[in-house]
Amino acid sequence: MKPYQDYKPSGVAWLGDVPHHWHLERLKFFARFAGGGTPSKGEPSYWGGDIPWISPKDMKRPLIDESEDYITATGQTNSPCTLIPPNSVLIVVRSGILQHTIPVALNTVTVTLNQDMRALIPNDRVESRYLAYQINGCQKELREEWVKQGATVESIEHQRMVDSRMAVPPLAEQQAIADYLDSETARIDELIYEKDELITLLREWRRTVIADFTAGVSHPGEKKPTGNIHLPKIPADWAMVRLGKYARIGNGSTPLKDNIGYWDGGTFPWLNSAVVNQNEVQEGSEYVTEHALQACHLPIVEPKSLLIALTGQGKTRGQVAILRIRATINQHLAYLDLDSEHFNEDYLFWTMTGMYGALRMVSDGQGGTKGALTCDDLSRFEVPKPPLDEQKKIASRLYVEAAKIDDLIAHTKDEITLLKELRAATIADAVLGRVDVRTVKQ
Repeated sequence: MKPYQDYKPSGVAWLGDVPHHWHLERLKFFARFAGGGTPSKGEPSYWGGDIPWISPKDMKRPLIDESEDYITATGQTNSPCTLIPPNSVLIVVRSGILQHTIPVALNTVTVTLNQDMRALIPNDRVESRYLAYQINGCQKELREEWVKQGATVESIEHQRMVDSRMAVPPLAEQQAIADYLDSETARIDELIYEKDELITLLREWRRTVIADFTAGVSHPGEKKPTGNIHLPKIPADWAMVRLGKYARIGNGSTPLKDNIGYWDGGTFPWLNSAVVNQNEVQEGSEYVTEHALQACHLPIVEPKSLLIALTGQGKTRGQVAILRIRATINQHLAYLDLDSEHFNEDYLFWTMTGMYGALRMVSDGQGGTKGALTCDDLSRFEVPKPPLDEQKKIASRLYVEAAKIDDLIAHTKDEITLLKELRAATIADAVLGRVDVRTVKQ
């Protein structure tokens, strides 16, 4: 694609020069604005209808045709909610997410909004898709211009937004830009989707490799039944044992945060459950004092122990890490201080990682709503126990194999980052007139 032949100064620092035949116009002169609100939660007849009620949590895709919550016609007429026509530009105006992005979407059906949203409804001189792309393509600049600084929760200042000057090409050109970007972003989004799918497959492959090695799948010789639903068979010369037989298991606590004697000037590492997101723990989440260790009876956990998250939303609960330093822990972590004559910590780390699904099943009460592990659960939890020399060989091999897969995952993530940068640059170049999309070869 080629640039335009003639440019002119826009007079707006972040827009720079724009094509000579484009004009600059304040947002309020080509769009009207509509907001929303929340119908009374205490009135059941206002909720569960067929009118989408859009809030920031729904703004995860470029086209909106449904929502998590719906209101009734009665709820709409008895609240600040107005009906927003299709093909309006929806934006989030109050949310912590405004620290790094302005979520933008088009609604394909009539919707209502909550109080943290605004609709920009363009007149017949502006294409909705073009306006949405312009906001998307100028995220950094518009956040600096629109977002109120120093607020408790980030919010867009309405007057700043409506007074901002935007680049407005002729309508036919806006439509050409939007058509081009629809095609290009769809192509890039498909590539990103394929990369995301590849990462999913690589992670599944990683779990399979770990499970196979720690269960002795490729181990030569006979297999024997274990009676364990999570690991039905293991090599005949291995044993299936309870962790409590070969490990001292316990958990910790959190000293009172408002007692400065427990925290101020502390030097002893104190860990929270976030540490299980890394394979090895080399430093504290925070640090407590010697007084806190004694007064709160905090456990001293030795290096080479395993740490397991007892609670947590998402994937945290059941994750495992190896402790490489002397530390104490909070109540959401358990430690396994292993009998080194029977278990190698690296092997057991990989084994527990491979049995993550089994730990989650135990924590969920096998279908109940328990949602947590206990030290008793861990004490009764069964794991395979090969001879110690074989444990070390398995652990060494898994560090090598997992690293290969992790490198592939990291490389694929880098490719996704580059694709997202390409997507953003493609939008910015088109909506700021850096390239003339009408010159693209079909």
